[in-house]
Amino acid sequence: MHARTLLVVSERDPVAPLVAERWGTPPSSGVHVEGAAIRALSPLVGVLRRPGLHIHDDHLDAKIPPPFGGGDLTLVFPSVHRSESGRPCFTVHPLGNPGPTAEVGGAPGRLVPTAPRRMAAALRALAEVGSPIGLDATYEATHHGPRLTTPAFFAEIGFGAADGPAPEAVAALAEVLPRVVDDPADRVAVGAGGGHYVPHFTDLALRRHWAFGHLLARHALEAASPALVLDAVEQTPGAEGVLFARASDARDPRWPARVVRLRDGDAPRRAARTD
Repeated sequence: MHARTLLVVSERDPVAPLVAERWGTPPSSGVHVEGAAIRALSPLVGVLRRPGLHIHDDHLDAKIPPPFGGGDLTLVFPSVHRSESGRPCFTVHPLGNPGPTAEVGGAPGRLVPTAPRRMAAALRALAEVGSPIGLDATYEATHHGPRLTTPAFFAEIGFGAADGPAPEAVAALAEVLPRVVDDPADRVAVGAGGGHYVPHFTDLALRRHWAFGHLLARHALEAASPALVLDAVEQTPGAEGVLFARASDARDPRWPARVVRLRDGDAPRRAARTD
């Protein structure tokens, strides 16, 4: 399914401008945000450059006028991925702060609407293009801003101690993001439990027709309220219920009985590529 995408480029991010360079200077769509043109990569994909840091660009979606704003729009933020391990990789993750702090943007205890099928499609495409250049693709758990009311996600390059991202990684991200297409065969769920990189849910999305919206890591659940875990389901459009990383996560009392518990095998395996 094709839907509208706005690729948001933070000029202060070390990855996003490099990715945007690969797109050149597309024609203006005629829509402007605070004086900057949304440029049209295609009829359904726009690019918007922003001077500030994306994680603090709260309520950006409210500034986007029609015909680009509203409706089925998803905001996608190319970005750098930083971690203590310095792990070179591609990452994809939803936005929001499950806990009581907002150290890296957004608002404490507030979640942003997700785009589950589009995130899954991005993850799979990055896994495919990353394999020849030695980069894994992984989900990350929900963990930072900005604060938005429009579905959004980050797609990132982690390059560890290197001076910058590998050109091959930049080219791969630039190739993938404008061409992400939802797979209507995917079933949608919230993922609960596991570590920050939620490897169980990454594996399920790559092998099966699971598309995840919010991903609440085990440590985040420990600080979350019952209202927030329900909000994780509500902010995951089309969610059928919750998948748990392991049986002990399903026993967490924050999950109300009315939330459907799903099983890994409830979604069929994805067909192997033959080309």
